[in-house]
Amino acid sequence: MKNKKFSWIISPDVQWDDKKELITTSLESGIDHVLDLKDIENIQKLGNISVISNDPNADIALVGINGEGDGTIPLSKDFSDSKDIELARNLKGEGKIVAAYVEIQNKDYEQLAVSIGKIVDYVILIAKDWTVIPLENIIADLQKDDVKIIAAARDVDEAKLAIETLEIGTDGILFKPTDFSTIKEMAKLIEDTSSNDYELKEATITNIKGVSSGDRVCIDTTSIMSVGEGMLIGSYSKAMFLVHSESLESEYVASRPFRVNAGPVQAYIMVPNNKTRYLSELETGDEVLVVNKEGKTRPVVVGRIKIEKRPLILVEAEYNGFKIKTLLQNAETIRLVTDKGEAVSVSEIKVGDKIKVFIDDNARHFGMAIDETIIEK
Repeated sequence: MKNKKFSWIISPDVQWDDKKELITTSLESGIDHVLDLKDIENIQKLGNISVISNDPNADIALVGINGEGDGTIPLSKDFSDSKDIELARNLKGEGKIVAAYVEIQNKDYEQLAVSIGKIVDYVILIAKDWTVIPLENIIADLQKDDVKIIAAARDVDEAKLAIETLEIGTDGILFKPTDFSTIKEMAKLIEDTSSNDYELKEATITNIKGVSSGDRVCIDTTSIMSVGEGMLIGSYSKAMFLVHSESLESEYVASRPFRVNAGPVQAYIMVPNNKTRYLSELETGDEVLVVNKEGKTRPVVVGRIKIEKRPLILVEAEYNGFKIKTLLQNAETIRLVTDKGEAVSVSEIKVGDKIKVFIDDNARHFGMAIDETIIEK
């Protein structure tokens, strides 16, 4: 599964009013990191923004620049000298978050990027003419290190190449916005490439029965969900049902397209980066995954969690001899998704019906997929 990608911007060399508009548009598009060498105080007033700079007050310390310039990022003439690596070590020793900037001019600079990448939190790679091979080499050499790799990109095509290289791709991209449309295009690219696609299976319902009451969780998000969208939820961490959102009208209640009536507090839910969490752990500001009937996903933010005691229903299904179960609220407005992609109420579903589920090949430990035998029943 893909890790969540991100993008940073370099402040363009324009007047402050124009720069302010571009940075504000970036922030509104979900891009909240700005690399800037001279307007750090003004930028920090615009919102919750992290500034990457060689300024002592920067949120992320930047090494590999000469500190003189007009808002661009000039390469230090002495970057290959060990003093820059020593500076990175010293900054890390002071407890600072550190980003290093390396212009890939030849093979020596590839090795420099790898060396300093083992020290810093972020390594930013710049190339006048990107070729895939240097990027592949650096990604391969640093894939086991705790560092985020960022590639500078001139346009969306270069950004797409960088974040898809070696299937793993860079963790992020850095670009200089020149207009509002470029910002929106880059933000859309990051959103699309960060989403995981889950292969949904068709499981057959084998049993449905009412059980006593339990503490049920409703997830109210800050986003609108469409018909066909819901969340992957289940009693087993490696086998989840696609529980439909309340985006459909009912004769009993109005639609709540921002909500998924998810299940009892102990149930698992799929969240970004192919991880799971217990429903009881979620709170305002957390991210969860919305999944559609084709298995495509998008992250959304939890607006609130509502827990109430409600009667429950046990739903059991089987896929290729593997039995899976979940508990849901026993109400006609709670729906699963059929093999035809249609929402069906738990009050109408029958033994023999086919529904969409996700079955993971791996077990999970603390929400992360691991290669281990764990029995859930």
